[in-house]
Amino acid sequence: MTHILSRRYTLMGAAAVALSVPGLSSARAQPAKVIRIGVLTDLNGPYAANTGKGSVVGTQLAAEDFMTSHPDITVEVIQGDFQNKPDVGLAMARDWIDRQGIDAIVDVPVSSVALAVAGLVKDKDKVALFTGPATASLTGSACGPNHVHWTYDTWALAAGTGRALVADGGDSWFFITADYAFGHALESDTTNFVKQAGGRVLGAVRTPFPGTTDFSSFLQQAQSSRAKVIGLANAGTDTVNCIKQAAEFGVTRRGVRLAGLLFQIADVHAVGLQAAQGLSLTEAFYWDTDEGTRAFSARVAPQLGGQKPSMIHAGGYSAVTHYLKGVAGLGYDQAKASGRAVVDWMKATPTDDPLFGRGLVRADGRKIHDMHLFEVKSPEEGKHPWDYYKHLRTIPAADAFRPMSEGGCPLVTP
Repeated sequence: MTHILSRRYTLMGAAAVALSVPGLSSARAQPAKVIRIGVLTDLNGPYAANTGKGSVVGTQLAAEDFMTSHPDITVEVIQGDFQNKPDVGLAMARDWIDRQGIDAIVDVPVSSVALAVAGLVKDKDKVALFTGPATASLTGSACGPNHVHWTYDTWALAAGTGRALVADGGDSWFFITADYAFGHALESDTTNFVKQAGGRVLGAVRTPFPGTTDFSSFLQQAQSSRAKVIGLANAGTDTVNCIKQAAEFGVTRRGVRLAGLLFQIADVHAVGLQAAQGLSLTEAFYWDTDEGTRAFSARVAPQLGGQKPSMIHAGGYSAVTHYLKGVAGLGYDQAKASGRAVVDWMKATPTDDPLFGRGLVRADGRKIHDMHLFEVKSPEEGKHPWDYYKHLRTIPAADAFRPMSEGGCPLVTP
């Protein structure tokens, strides 16, 4: 079973064994094979429902499944709440690597923190599995040999939702944007797709992050623009609050459409089908897709108070599964010695798991898989708890993510 251990507990346990069994043979006294994974996440803030404990659970389940088939390797999982602050996140990640022997860091849902951690794992030759952040820069100008970007990114979200709404008549947009790296990137990428499809962007307003709870003035500015679509370039509770307040002010009753550009299953649950119905959104995973996704969700939901897993929770399971396959495939000693070597193995070996199916990790570190365009059901259409999505279409992996030639990743040979 996976252990959530502090460094102190681990050291005390090791000492206790050494003291209580002084006559261990040299063969039995060999150091245990241990891989340590740290889930750097938002446990209490605006992204907690879509990352947080669910990301820890997804990681733990991947570790448990791996240890079932590889009993000679122990996988330890620890968790940390970085409070959505880059300085706190980077300090925690550094301490994990320097003092607690962490081999891989998972999740990191804030883009600015992820960009800092990407530099750290490169310097320390460890691994980062970015399942939570959105910025496509992680496989563009900020790509690196020691990290992989899983699940989704701003380019994929913009391509899926932006194209679909312009094609459906939403040809004028106004953005309400979280004022940090993620929000800026999502607005920029969506703007490009709107314009490429023949649409116009009439304006944008930036909202302080974190800390904004009243979006009324921003929604009024969006309405005043007379845009057909209000693009919400934010996430988590910011998106939930925007949609709830838009419903209170009757924004959608006036013919304006809301585009939740990063809108996930827990957000739909928080808003409710009455207010969220009809929204288009792009996701990499939906719990009720097939037997594999439902089986995973049945393992996760009891640990989350009944909540179905998000695509980021699923991404944690998928990414850690492939990483641990790399540890076994490369060999434990070499994997411990070099995170870069494990990432090279992950790029050279196709991915395959029950949640995302078959895929690959490109040379720029981008994990490639199908994305899906969904529409939120009406209250009448939802037949059972968490029955929230109508599948509109699948976006093939080859079209779902930015072409590697356009990203500007220095790892990619022109």
